[in-house]
Amino acid sequence: MDNIYLTIYHDLVKQIEEGRLLPETKLPSENELAKIYGTSRETVRKALHLLSQNGYIHKIKGKGSFVLHVHKLDFPVSGLVSFKELARKMDKESKTHVLSLDLTDPEPYVARQLNTSTSEPIWKVVRVREIGGEKIILDKDHFLKHAIPPLTREICEDSIYEYLEPRLENKISFAKKVITVEEPSAEDRRYLDWRDFPMIVVVRNYVYLDDNTLFQYTESRHRPDKFRFVDFARRH
Repeated sequence: MDNIYLTIYHDLVKQIEEGRLLPETKLPSENELAKIYGTSRETVRKALHLLSQNGYIHKIKGKGSFVLHVHKLDFPVSGLVSFKELARKMDKESKTHVLSLDLTDPEPYVARQLNTSTSEPIWKVVRVREIGGEKIILDKDHFLKHAIPPLTREICEDSIYEYLEPRLENKISFAKKVITVEEPSAEDRRYLDWRDFPMIVVVRNYVYLDDNTLFQYTESRHRPDKFRFVDFARRH
């Protein structure tokens, strides 16, 4: 049958969605699946390709196919929310690890993103976000020093936005977000609970105050198996 690969696909999808195949479980090899379903390796390969395309498995060259977390966390694309607010909505145990907090001059790249000079002091905060016992987000925040009150590690471990908003003369207003898929960096592999994924999802935030002042540039690096990026769009 030409569509036997769809039968295999739907059977494996059902097993994954019902929890009979758990996240990070390694699937049987192509040869083993061919024997189980009484078909050819080529047919099995088509089914696995479809599973990979639709986010059910991750194929690692030389290692096999592994089940992904299909019940991912919704990350709002259009909203401007803090991690603490997001974790609260997810109703999951969360923790923030502050790797560094520095008052420093920005690197040329960061200065360009903030439309400032390399001699304009900034607060640089690097944090790892843990949800459900796994470290899955690496956040690198940069704030113009003159635009915000001083920061401490305790504030960064809790919520910077909850600390800032009552103290800012001009309220946090809006952000531009740029989302890309990139190769993971050495930092990603070092600080996150990595699973040998070939890519990472990077969200770059440019955040503005009510008076149109760009005061924050953030690079937020997300493990790809844990999130789906959700927006609501209306025609006209």
